[in-house]
Amino acid sequence: MARIKGGLNAKKKHNRTLKLAKGYRGARSKQYRVAKQSVMRALTSAYAGRKQKKRQFRQLWIARINAAARLNGLSYSKFMYGLKVAGIDVNRKMLAELAVNDADGFAKLAEIAKSKIA
Repeated sequence: MARIKGGLNAKKKHNRTLKLAKGYRGARSKQYRVAKQSVMRALTSAYAGRKQKKRQFRQLWIARINAAARLNGLSYSKFMYGLKVAGIDVNRKMLAELAVNDADGFAKLAEIAKSKIA
């Protein structure tokens, strides 16, 4: 049986990597060996970035809730504890949304939390 050379598959693999490296500067987007290293690093960073994004959003929500809670005379921890004791189960994303867009609604929640911890 005749031997099949691997050139086509190698070319496909190289093109796939070079396509991912499109937009990179200089040899990083032209030469396979350099592009491969850049793409590997970029994909690793992208994976890590998807995890960091979750952390950063939670951090942002907590900062917003804390700022709004302090306007209502509570710290973040006391506000969250008061809500827990009151049996109000609202996630931080929604609380931050209330803090930014509905100050009156957030103030009512803060009053409930205050009354439960006092």
